[in-house]
Amino acid sequence: MLNVINQKLDEIEKKENIKIVHCAESGSRAWGFASPDSDYDVRFIYLRPRDYYLRLDNTRDVIEWQLDETLDINGWDLQKALRLLHNSNPTLFEWNSSPIVYRTTDEWKQISAIINNYFIKKSGLYHYLSMAKSNYREYLKTDVVRLKKYFYVLRPILACKWIMDKGSPPPMLFETLMDCHLDEAIKPAVKKLLELKINSPEVGTGKRIDEINDYIETNIAQIEEIVKTDADDEKHDWNELNELFLNMLNHSFD
Repeated sequence: MLNVINQKLDEIEKKENIKIVHCAESGSRAWGFASPDSDYDVRFIYLRPRDYYLRLDNTRDVIEWQLDETLDINGWDLQKALRLLHNSNPTLFEWNSSPIVYRTTDEWKQISAIINNYFIKKSGLYHYLSMAKSNYREYLKTDVVRLKKYFYVLRPILACKWIMDKGSPPPMLFETLMDCHLDEAIKPAVKKLLELKINSPEVGTGKRIDEINDYIETNIAQIEEIVKTDADDEKHDWNELNELFLNMLNHSFD
């Protein structure tokens, strides 16, 4: 599959006349709880030739390349990515820290070296709290639930705990977050569910796991109270990102 993905990336670069500066896995495979038949969520950041950014007409800043049962491939223009980074978009930090990198460049290494300077703690907390609440509300409050959705609630809760403890972007791997911040009392139940998720085709429905639900409800309430009183972080200015972007435009297609 790695060869297939790299062939796709070469095809995208050629047909779109772009340079891919970073490409990583972003879904359950990067989170460490993929099922045997999970698809590949391939995300890339790309740069176009300099003149493209000087046009007066509106231009697209995303490439949606493929979506099927095996591959989900799309990318963001570097200009879009850096604007979102300035606003502390959590997606950028996840792509940067993914344990599965399909390709990267010296340009991305420059961004990676400063990326955490743009992390805003409160923005991260709001993002992961909202994710936990919406998935919990939609999938886990009935007697019979979609079992895999527990991970889509637990991971953002643990990400919030990481942010509150360390003040930095949380790691991608669920097991790292679990080892650091999951209460010992429910680890056996979560580990049992994790083993089922990893070793079985897409996990179906099952009886609600009350001890995990209780943990989720308690922690969502606690995080909500902390977010309400947490002070806002100060944003960085644009100078460093502007300089990086212009330098890359001037040299990346040499």
